Amino acid sequence: MKILKFGGKSLTQPHGFNTVLSIIEKHYKSDSDFHVVVSAFGDTTDQLEQLLELAVQNDDYKSELKRLKTVHYTHTEADVNAQFTLIDNLLEGISLLGDYSAKHKDLLLAQGEIIAAKTLTHHLSQKGLPAHYVDARPLLRTNQNFGQALPLDETSKQNTLAYFEENLQGKIGVITGFIGSTCSGETTTLGRNGSNYSASLFASYLFATELQSYTHVNGIYTANPEWVHDAQKIDDLSYDEANEMAHLGASILHAKTIIPLLNKQIPLRIVNTFNPDDRGTLISGNSKSSGIRALSVLEKTSLIQLVGKGLLGKIGVDARIFETLAHHQISVNVIAQGASERGISFVVNAADTEKALEALHIAFKPEIESQDISTIFSIDHVSVLSIIGQDLSTFNRSYSALINNQIVPVLISNTVAGRQISLVLHHHQLQKALNIIHGEIFGINKKINLFIFGVGTVGSVLIEQLLETRLNLETKKNVSVRIVGVSNSKQLLFDKNGIQDDWQQQLSASDLLSTPQTVFDLANQHHLENLIAVDLTASAAFTETYPLWIRNGFDLVAANKIANTQSYEFYQQLRLDLKRYHKEFLYETNVGAGLPLIDTIQLLHQCGENITRIRGVFSGTLSYLFNEFSEGTADLSAVLENAIAKGFTEPDPREDLNGNDVARKLLILARELELPNEMSDIRIQNLIPENLQAGAVDQFLTRLEELNPLYSEIKAKQEPNHVLRYVGDLHGDLSREDGAQLDVQLVSVPKSSALGQLQGSDSIFEIYTESYGSRPIVIQGAGAGASVTARGVFGDILRLVNRES
Repeated sequence: MKILKFGGKSLTQPHGFNTVLSIIEKHYKSDSDFHVVVSAFGDTTDQLEQLLELAVQNDDYKSELKRLKTVHYTHTEADVNAQFTLIDNLLEGISLLGDYSAKHKDLLLAQGEIIAAKTLTHHLSQKGLPAHYVDARPLLRTNQNFGQALPLDETSKQNTLAYFEENLQGKIGVITGFIGSTCSGETTTLGRNGSNYSASLFASYLFATELQSYTHVNGIYTANPEWVHDAQKIDDLSYDEANEMAHLGASILHAKTIIPLLNKQIPLRIVNTFNPDDRGTLISGNSKSSGIRALSVLEKTSLIQLVGKGLLGKIGVDARIFETLAHHQISVNVIAQGASERGISFVVNAADTEKALEALHIAFKPEIESQDISTIFSIDHVSVLSIIGQDLSTFNRSYSALINNQIVPVLISNTVAGRQISLVLHHHQLQKALNIIHGEIFGINKKINLFIFGVGTVGSVLIEQLLETRLNLETKKNVSVRIVGVSNSKQLLFDKNGIQDDWQQQLSASDLLSTPQTVFDLANQHHLENLIAVDLTASAAFTETYPLWIRNGFDLVAANKIANTQSYEFYQQLRLDLKRYHKEFLYETNVGAGLPLIDTIQLLHQCGENITRIRGVFSGTLSYLFNEFSEGTADLSAVLENAIAKGFTEPDPREDLNGNDVARKLLILARELELPNEMSDIRIQNLIPENLQAGAVDQFLTRLEELNPLYSEIKAKQEPNHVLRYVGDLHGDLSREDGAQLDVQLVSVPKSSALGQLQGSDSIFEIYTESYGSRPIVIQGAGAGASVTARGVFGDILRLVNRES
């Protein structure tokens, strides 16, 4: 014999209700022996509670009651007039008195299950099935703890067996869940979601072979699928695992459901009313699975902390705390004790917070007056996230992932056996934390969320590269790198699921303003984790907002060089912020575009290698200009015009020729060696004669030939077999903070040297160290170009992805 239990969402009118009728009819036609336990329709219990509050405040409860009646009379001809008459009378009396007791509340709430069971019985009978309405109250006897009644087990068992033996032979019992009665016949309830508990009790009393709980999902998941979209269904669980999940907030299970089944080894199968072909989740004593099984959540809780130096070595404090709470019928969830017994923390339901604080202040009044206890206080609006099956020794990755996302647990507790960890978190961080830990533990397409700022040539190429490789990353690394935001100087395009190929049209049509606060609000609203802001602008104003991004949980990737070349004070403070908030700032493309220069210098410096000099051709534009000019016969103006035509220069070529870009790159390398230099320390040779430095760009472009006499003379004065190179040079005593010299200048070098052999628009860097002596480490390659720079930025993003993975 089986027990089939149908929850409120399964019984919603009319679709759910008709589906339940079909399921029961199918079971009956298969000649299986079974009985049914039902909850109230839909959210009837919540509605009855709302009516209760309206009545006690003497508000208009009658119109709401009328709506409730309409819902349940529309689809049934069952005789439930007595139940609605009782509801009318109760609410009228409560309205007149302005008060109600827990006993009255239980009697009112019980009517939801009674109406549902009577209605279902009537419709099954109409279909020709031998259905028999069973009011559980005379069978399920309880104590007098109204609202959270406990069954009197032996009495209830004998009542049930006798009643079913006499009345249910060959019939289908349709039993009210959630409710019982005292020995004197007063109606009680078993607590919210208590219909599951009722079903397990009747399954135990009637020696059922299986309890099937029908709900609105396919079974128990690794996390709440409404919050974690890639949560996976769990095929089987042990009784102990399911019991832990129930106690720690799994909404699909009542905290007491498992115990009656465990005692009789009755399997519990969670199945979907609307997908009956799915086998659901089986809870039994035969589960062979191990490891981390699921994440459970307790919401609407408070953390109460009792702190005092006088607790040190005092015996019996814990017992007094929990005796006091038990006396006031306050349930305690997570418990943690500080070192040397100087602090005790525990979680209670939010609704019990004030009552708990008041009771504890009274119970410990002598200790408070003697200052042995300094304070008893609560931290409100917290939730508990529990990891079922988590070993504390392997929790480090999950904890690091939380910290990297700016989530610091208020409290961490693990069981004595070490197979469960509970985190008390601020509630507004719960959903984000759930997704982070789920992705970390189960490795199901961990999500990396990118916001890209600056959609010029480099930005557009980067977006194209990311969209092309997203499936490959998901397949090979189980990481979903999603561009959730794209911004130009004014507009922001946002899509929590990731932008698509039509992003340019979508961005043009977007009415979202591009501000940091807009992005922060969107990230918080959608609980986005593993956030990366990618700065592809040339905006000094944007770099000044970097501290805001760091404080709001973003890692940074930038091709923008300005942040690293602002004042040294800003530079240092930015590093302190990164360290404080456990974030990273990657900027490999700041010098050398896609070349691995900064990474190499950082590695050498961190390993203690004494770097004595860094010299090179830092600008791809100027590399092309002087390679062509040195090797060819054309005047400098002609070569420059050709470079402009190829798109190698800035719109105003003077931005390349004034040397400031090379100087910024040289300063960045100096600061990588922890040298506190400023831009003003760099000696820069401006390649533009003074008489051409001012004025409009169009005017400058008409006067390019005025450059020729100067540079033709410089070229002619070189030694044989020499060529011109515009070089950045960091040299001097680099072991001293004030010993560095930074020069940016046009020099003549032997054609046979590494700098002299440079071709095209390549960049080259020579890194001299103490260990390598006079033979430098040489890094050479394409140092400019949208594709190369975008690929370098992509590389930085992947470094962060690898860290998150």
